[in-house]
Amino acid sequence: MKTNRILLVCFLFLGLSQIQAQQIQEYLQIASENNPEVQASYSRFEAALQKAPQVSSLPDPTLTMSAFGRMVETRLGAQEARFSLMQMFPWFGTNNLRKGSAELMAEARFQDFLTARESLFVKVKEAYAEIYKIEKSIEVMEEDLEILDSYRKLALNRFEAGSAPMVNVVKVDIDREELVTRIALMKDELETRKIQFNYLLNREQSAMVEVQDNLQLENDLVIDSSFEDHPRIQSLDYEKQAFEKEIEISKKEGLPMLGLGLDYSIISKRTDANPENNGQDAIMPMFSVTLPIFRKKYKAAREEAKLMAQATEQEKTAMINELNSEAVMLNYEIKKSRQLMDLYDRQITSSNQANKLLVVGFSNANSDFEEVLQMNQDLLMLKIQKIEALANAYKATAKLDYLHFKNDTNANE
Repeated sequence: MKTNRILLVCFLFLGLSQIQAQQIQEYLQIASENNPEVQASYSRFEAALQKAPQVSSLPDPTLTMSAFGRMVETRLGAQEARFSLMQMFPWFGTNNLRKGSAELMAEARFQDFLTARESLFVKVKEAYAEIYKIEKSIEVMEEDLEILDSYRKLALNRFEAGSAPMVNVVKVDIDREELVTRIALMKDELETRKIQFNYLLNREQSAMVEVQDNLQLENDLVIDSSFEDHPRIQSLDYEKQAFEKEIEISKKEGLPMLGLGLDYSIISKRTDANPENNGQDAIMPMFSVTLPIFRKKYKAAREEAKLMAQATEQEKTAMINELNSEAVMLNYEIKKSRQLMDLYDRQITSSNQANKLLVVGFSNANSDFEEVLQMNQDLLMLKIQKIEALANAYKATAKLDYLHFKNDTNANE
């Protein structure tokens, strides 16, 4: 029977943990689907996908139509009208390079979308932790109100027995009034935080926000100095590859464009003679070549692409340094919060013991009531500080998860 009870408790605990994890995941899912900033980022990615068909298409063909006011005489007859059709072709491989560059830029915008989504997740988790901190602080304060009520009753009994002054009751009332005001203010802040949370999720500000009983922290800290797979870094990598293709494109654009066309003339029959093929229309194939003799613009475009690729690589180095710096600080914040929580646990245990001794001492007229109230305030402060340390650790963990987020998806998949 004892073993069965232990197993039941374990299953209930695992089930509760899964429910709590599911709860925050549901909020993250709602935020990713509804948040307009994330939607805008995805729309920019979809817009970037439309660039490739534009830049990889051939130039529009040119159709020229001419009608002669005065007939131009030829051996076979007078020309009545003339039609010319010309299609230009970029140098071989130019369009493929343009398409590849546009697709790489679209991949970069997809990474920007992932960055926006993961940044939103951090904001949601931070707001969630703030709501948790306030709710738990209110619970602790309301429990302390009951303790103060018991102290007031004890002080009043001592006064009625003639063994303590009435000022002790007044001191309890002062502390109690201050605590009631703090609770009221925190409840107002709680409602404000919930409204902000709903705005992050882009839903009705009056929507219910439920918070789990305890924030779950990972046991192991993430220590990783490689950020090559982070969306912010991958975005810069794709941009650099696109600029490198732009260098090749500028070289191709400095080469001639080739044109193929057809010229068709309508010829009327001669009436003064009847030569062979009299009045036969004329068809003439055409070939044209552009002459890219103004080289400055091609050289400038190539130099621009080189500098942009260089700037992107420099920005990537700076970004990796920034991510490493932030990760080091977050690891420290998590470690610090855990150590503080352990310290607060020990202090709360010791303070509870000291508080009980002081209350018993006051009941036996062996200790000052002021010490009882002061110890109670210290105990309340330690409980609230422990809650704050847990919330801080949760927020730091959320940021660290964002820093070490690795994108295994591809925009083309």
